[in-house]
Amino acid sequence: MSGKDFVEKDYYKVLGVPKDATATEIKKTYRKLAREFHPDANKGDAKAEERFKDISEAYDVLSDEKRRKEYDEARSLFANGGFRTGGSNTGSYSFDFGDLFSGSQGGGGGIGDVFGGLFNRGGTRQAQPRRGADVETEVTLSFEEAVDGATVPLRMTSQAPCRTCNGTGAKSGTTPRVCPTCVGAGTVSRGQGAFALSEPCKDCRGRGMIVDDPCTDCHGSGRASSSRTMQVRIPAGVQADQRIRLKGKGAQGERGGQPGDLYVTVHVDPHPVFGRKGDNLTITVPVTFPEAALGGTIEVPTLNGPSVKLKLPPGSANGLTMRARGKGATRKDGTRGDLLVTVEVVVPQHVTGDALDALEQYREATASDDPRAALFRAAKGA
Repeated sequence: MSGKDFVEKDYYKVLGVPKDATATEIKKTYRKLAREFHPDANKGDAKAEERFKDISEAYDVLSDEKRRKEYDEARSLFANGGFRTGGSNTGSYSFDFGDLFSGSQGGGGGIGDVFGGLFNRGGTRQAQPRRGADVETEVTLSFEEAVDGATVPLRMTSQAPCRTCNGTGAKSGTTPRVCPTCVGAGTVSRGQGAFALSEPCKDCRGRGMIVDDPCTDCHGSGRASSSRTMQVRIPAGVQADQRIRLKGKGAQGERGGQPGDLYVTVHVDPHPVFGRKGDNLTITVPVTFPEAALGGTIEVPTLNGPSVKLKLPPGSANGLTMRARGKGATRKDGTRGDLLVTVEVVVPQHVTGDALDALEQYREATASDDPRAALFRAAKGA
């Protein structure tokens, strides 16, 4: 709205109240007119819609004590659209508003520069869209689901536009007004030296709108708790305690604003057999002493697939790790990591019969092979 429009419009006449009307009288009259000319009550009536806009504009100014005072002062200064001066030599003349608010031809600021802050706060500016809030949730997967990926249902409770007032926050038959402090932006600038810092408007709490008659369900916030269940795809190879961002799956925005994001923290149940190191799976496989000493072929299970056979080299020590390629977790590019197979030599707890006799013979045959000899040599050398 231009400065000219601001001064020329008679807001008292628009509302039909005297210039000395109290704030209570102004509010009461506005409510009555707003109900009468509200677009919902006059669907398709362009004149009623225009009248409703004029009423809202007038109320935005006259309901604010500071703005009403500035408006009255401006109207008094520019009485009836111009001001006159006169003298015996010059006569009388008037100034055109177009000259007053456009500035001089030399580029200097006109009166519009002086009152710019006032005139630029018109009540007809639309409130800005507001992005929805981000939502946090958690999900627990089985070990197999984390490795191969899974689609899981998530039940979430977040803020959504109130169904009673359609997100306006205003009682049925009324409408919110643009916040006079931030002019619908939801933020205000605060000077800090050579910089201007933007922060949420305290008067409207960042909404850009002020509700005089709040909705009975949402109490003027325009938001209500909404529960919904959605199917979410967890990608293959997700790690335990990993946080996944799903863009646009959070709370709905206001006034056409973009929805927020959904952040899912993934927990993974342990597996009784398999472990995990990055994209590789791990497993510990017991082998007998003869297998470790003489070597051979051992069969190893895999996760959700057929078993594999690995060749165990002769003289395999306890803790030896072998690799089964392509049997691990799924990577982002669709390939798979490896299965790391660690050998654990099993020592029998009880030996009897032929096995005992065979071990006695083996001990006698290897009596000259002292596995601790090198240890003692190193100790003496130290």
